[in-house]
Amino acid sequence: MGDKLNLWAKHLPHWLWNLLVIGFVLLIGFVVKWVITILLNYYKNKKDEDYSFFRSVITRLSRPLNHFVPLLTLNILLPYLALKDGYIDDVKRWAGIMLVISFASLVMNGIRILEDYVYHKYNFNKADNLKERKIRTQLQFVRKLANVLIILLTLALILLSFESVRKIGAGLLTGVGIGGIIVGFAAQKSLGNLLAGFQIAFTQPIRIDDVLVVEGEWGRVEDITLTYVVLNIWDQRRLILPINYFIEKPFQNWTRTTSELLGTVFLYVDHTVPVDKLREELTRLLNNTPLWDKRVGILQVTDVKEATIELRALVSAVNSSTAFDLRCYIRENLIKYLAENHEGSLPKRRLAIDQPPMPAKPDH
Repeated sequence: MGDKLNLWAKHLPHWLWNLLVIGFVLLIGFVVKWVITILLNYYKNKKDEDYSFFRSVITRLSRPLNHFVPLLTLNILLPYLALKDGYIDDVKRWAGIMLVISFASLVMNGIRILEDYVYHKYNFNKADNLKERKIRTQLQFVRKLANVLIILLTLALILLSFESVRKIGAGLLTGVGIGGIIVGFAAQKSLGNLLAGFQIAFTQPIRIDDVLVVEGEWGRVEDITLTYVVLNIWDQRRLILPINYFIEKPFQNWTRTTSELLGTVFLYVDHTVPVDKLREELTRLLNNTPLWDKRVGILQVTDVKEATIELRALVSAVNSSTAFDLRCYIRENLIKYLAENHEGSLPKRRLAIDQPPMPAKPDH
């Protein structure tokens, strides 16, 4: 077949032959894009929302395949192009560089297919998702690290295509070059962040979706990158912290070993409050709400002050968000119960007014 192509190339003008080859490459690209578009539209209109490996492959690889397949075809057909000797090497080099970049993009998107499968297998939608958060945190860090390595390797291969900088590219692919990079980064904070990222990914003081209290802010871990952590605050703000913050400074992790939490509700009431009846009301309220996980539900007198006594209701819930809602529910309804049934038990101040002595009646 190669001989036939060469024969046709000799009988056609060079410019016409080159246009035919380029047109064929563009046709291949158009066909690939058309097929992918049909498949994407099919899965987009499909009502079934369950995980599909084929859907994941099409979704993740559609864009890189749009340029990878034409570039691959072009590189295969390069020997058949009718080019002048002065242009052949340059065209081959730049076509090869574009193919390497396209292949790197294809591999990076291919990693996302594995991530989709793991996300499907370890779904967050459960009450206690400790294992899922652990695996997802490690997977995200490994994916981002793999992307960095792919980019470095791609740069090295591109450098190898140039004679003048081939030594630089070769150095990146050798142990000496890698050691030089590490030594270079060692003098900067970037390496410290990278090592902190390794430590966090595998020792896991924090994980994706963990509930933290950091710098006085309550929020969930939304993303862990190689250099920083994104905390989604309860009011939808984002707190961005360097990743080594979680190695060097103390913070609260409310879901370190389990998502279950104890919540407290403090009430300040008068000394005359009927504690036993209030305790019965707490039990009734807990039994009537799905927010309570039935582990802990007690009411105790925790302090006595001059004007009030301090009551603490200790309740349990499956996670921090539910615990917050449960605390609000208990606080509101206990105050309502006191106001409707024991109004005199609400806090009040007492004033003792001494009556002056009555003047003595004059004797007549």
